[in-house]
Amino acid sequence: MPLDNKSCLCFSELPFEKCCQPILKGEQKAANAKILMRSRFTAYVLKDYSYIFNTYAEAQRLQLSVKVLSQSAQSTDWLSLQIINHRAELTSAQVEFKAYYKVDSCFYVMHELSEFILENNSWRYTTGKMLESSGEIKPERNSQCLCGSGKKFKKCCGK
Repeated sequence: MPLDNKSCLCFSELPFEKCCQPILKGEQKAANAKILMRSRFTAYVLKDYSYIFNTYAEAQRLQLSVKVLSQSAQSTDWLSLQIINHRAELTSAQVEFKAYYKVDSCFYVMHELSEFILENNSWRYTTGKMLESSGEIKPERNSQCLCGSGKKFKKCCGK
């Protein structure tokens, strides 16, 4: 887990202790679907599958387990998150995002439009629609690294 004075893994530019940490520890609820999405990404980075499981809506939890979530993402290294759009109503919301990740030596982007509902006074994830730009990507050697380090890809994750 990152040190408290480090930027949060969700790329919010806030310190971890003021961003996702209190949500992941259950000390605070996500104020909206966008913040829940950020905390879910951070949980995937940290491999906190219990937290991820608990952020699904009740209907989806009936079809899942922590073990299934763990097995499906175990070999995935999550690199960075970009929130593109957030639209909220009183009891529902959508978050469009791009999450960059690596499996073995291949790089991917998950471009998704996620649906959330307010259930039992907490935001919960229901479903996501993968958008066309999802899939394997081939970063240019001299482009910025996908992990957000600020380094060129060839000197960071592209080694």
